[in-house]
Amino acid sequence: MAHTEFAILGAGALGSILGAHLVRAGHGVTLLARGRRAEQIEADGLRVVGLVDLGVRVPVMTDPGQLRGAETLIVATKAISTAQALEPLRHSDIGSALSIQNGLLKDELLGDAFGQEKVLGALANFSGELQSSGTVLFTRNNGLSVGELDGTGSSRVRRIVDALDGAGIRATASDRVVADEWSKFAAWVGLMALSVTTRRNTWEYLCHPGAALVLVRLIREVAQLAAARGIPLVGAPVLPVQELCEVPDARAVEIVTAIGRSFRENAPTHRVSALQDLEAGRPLELDETIGHVVAMARRLEVPAPLLESFCGLLGAIGSARA
Repeated sequence: MAHTEFAILGAGALGSILGAHLVRAGHGVTLLARGRRAEQIEADGLRVVGLVDLGVRVPVMTDPGQLRGAETLIVATKAISTAQALEPLRHSDIGSALSIQNGLLKDELLGDAFGQEKVLGALANFSGELQSSGTVLFTRNNGLSVGELDGTGSSRVRRIVDALDGAGIRATASDRVVADEWSKFAAWVGLMALSVTTRRNTWEYLCHPGAALVLVRLIREVAQLAAARGIPLVGAPVLPVQELCEVPDARAVEIVTAIGRSFRENAPTHRVSALQDLEAGRPLELDETIGHVVAMARRLEVPAPLLESFCGLLGAIGSARA
């Protein structure tokens, strides 16, 4: 197949939302998908509802090894087995590669596959849910940040951001994308851990003072690890992680519960994707996310007792539901 402008690896909720918006805006898109999801898209196209109402046709490729090249590769799969998913693409002519997956391992894996000079940092602050019918419910469109890993500006970052933003996905260029990725991860760890253990909608555990305090302490453990790597935490999607690390416990709980009340008012049915996976019987992306930072903490001799405990607990929960 000829080169494409955007190749999107993974056609779950986020990959489908990106693909549908870019196609509607006139960009060349190839979706790399497989199994039943590929069959749904080939038969019915991409259907997105919620914040928008989109129905578009998009080329689907079930064998990634057939992709000759892409100006931009966006990895939108779950973090599980990313290295294996990238392997068939190693010989493709990829201009730039970025991942909107959870976790901190993603940039390293992209660099191993395509060369570090091809890799851009990225983090997504938009969400949706893939329904059994194949329709995607688009629930939040709060932004997608892209940046060079060394913090410099570049024309390729601007091109990608302009394409996404012009297509209707709020996007910005970041000059601190590594700090952004770590900060988002710190917030995600707390949200993921509490969502899976409580199995509640997001607002419910955020509004509970006891759960809010556990979430804050998880964030602070990630912050200690980031500090050992020389990476400052900043504001993050959903949660102001930098502030939560600096204020007393009581104030931190007030901040989190206030955010919970906002979710209750504005997004009462919001659920973290990990909870969606658990309830659908899909494996949790644990080894590649929390497991990865637990191993990092051990190597750097940074205490992370809560992260270690939740890693074991979440593993047990996930295996019990598999």
